Amino acid sequence: MSENILLVWAMLLFAAVIAGKAAYRFGAPALLLFLGVGMLFGLNVIDFQSFDITQMIGMLALCIILFSGGMDTKFAEIRPILGPGVVLATVGVALTALLCGVFIHLLSGWIGMALSLPVSLLLASTMASTDSASVFSILRTKKQGLRENLRPLLELESGSNDPMAYMLTIVLVTVVTSAGEGVSLGASIMKFVIQMAVGSALGYGIGRLAVFTINRINIKNNTSLYSILLLAFVFFSFSFTTLVWGNGYLAVYITGLVVGNYKLAHRGHLVSFFDGFTWLAQIIMFLTIGLLVNSNELLDPEVLILGGAVAAFMILVARPLSVMLCLAPFRRFTTKARLYVSWVGLRGAVPIIFATYPIVAGVENGGLIFNVAFFCTLLSLIVQGTTVSAMANWLGLAYEEKEPLFKVGIPDSIKSNFSEIVVTQSMLRKGATLRDIDIPDNTLVVMISRDGDYFVPRGNTHLVVGDRLLVVSDRDEEELQQMYDELGIKEVMQLR
Repeated sequence: MSENILLVWAMLLFAAVIAGKAAYRFGAPALLLFLGVGMLFGLNVIDFQSFDITQMIGMLALCIILFSGGMDTKFAEIRPILGPGVVLATVGVALTALLCGVFIHLLSGWIGMALSLPVSLLLASTMASTDSASVFSILRTKKQGLRENLRPLLELESGSNDPMAYMLTIVLVTVVTSAGEGVSLGASIMKFVIQMAVGSALGYGIGRLAVFTINRINIKNNTSLYSILLLAFVFFSFSFTTLVWGNGYLAVYITGLVVGNYKLAHRGHLVSFFDGFTWLAQIIMFLTIGLLVNSNELLDPEVLILGGAVAAFMILVARPLSVMLCLAPFRRFTTKARLYVSWVGLRGAVPIIFATYPIVAGVENGGLIFNVAFFCTLLSLIVQGTTVSAMANWLGLAYEEKEPLFKVGIPDSIKSNFSEIVVTQSMLRKGATLRDIDIPDNTLVVMISRDGDYFVPRGNTHLVVGDRLLVVSDRDEEELQQMYDELGIKEVMQLR
């Protein structure tokens, strides 16, 4: 029996990886095909109907995904957009839930389903946040640059807005199951504030503790154990914060931010481990959700009508209106940028995971909530997920993001900064040899890449336009970038 289960999961993973490859080739979100693989196996091959197990798998996977997303986010990138990002992650989620909740209540009455306002708001709350797994995966897979700091804004919003949707879902589950008895709006707001404050404080504290421990502990025999140690901190951050009435999802994300932005020993090993482990978590989460869904229930006319209408309203009305209101005080964003943020309101695994809470709690319309949330997620991934790049190009917000040729794994203990410079015609105005070009003081060109060949240069090495130079400097990153700008060296990529 155990061997059969292992064989089935091996087949699922094989199919998911092949689907991911196909998704990259045809421009579709890989997570959508992971979901499709799970649904395909769930039709006739695997009978899986455990919402409790799905909820547990989703919780574990979200911890990994949120931590990894925070770890890959740099303070320097999010600092300029911290204000609008936080507003979108809190007020934006609440506005989306409110608008969609009222729409669902009115629509359900019109088509004869007559969902109460609390149940309608509960359904809307499960879908109110953008999904971090979907946004991180699509934006980073596309390798497409976005102007006006839109990429860090979208990643910050998607990584930090799950706690708000989670709180709304939990509060409304309590309201529906208790018929409003003993539920106070003031108490709910106070609980939300306390959870956010505790989550933020513990997330920062546990992140600093993780950095301190990894930098000080000495595991000589096996450096791979550092990855296990950091993974333990991830789960500890979520579970301990939740235990003391904080928001575990926010804590995990902030722990990742702290770990990713402080000097950390063995960073290269840790980043590689969590990159692969995050993909595994995403695949397992989406496969499990796909196995759980009942295709017959999904094709029910009530689900199709309500789900289609809600998805259209959320994509075309609720999300754009919420974004426009939230970004109104921030004049730095153009109208095109606001439209793009409105469009990249991707739904994914998080709404479906949150939609399991009403079922587990015994809410009367829990099955309907789950199926509608699932259907809306499918439409969001199909409509919005497949047009992320096209919309950016259409609005003129995209640019080609060049990948560095030199993959340099630099320990944080080394203070020197490495850069990759592309040789342009203007750099050769004083001569075509290495000694003739202007580069910042206290820097050294240590390697050149030309037409796929790599070699160590000398002062009389002849340079041509398009050469890529690996440069090391003792100056800090900001000072070095300023000197590049003063010298007119435009095509520079900081490798650390």
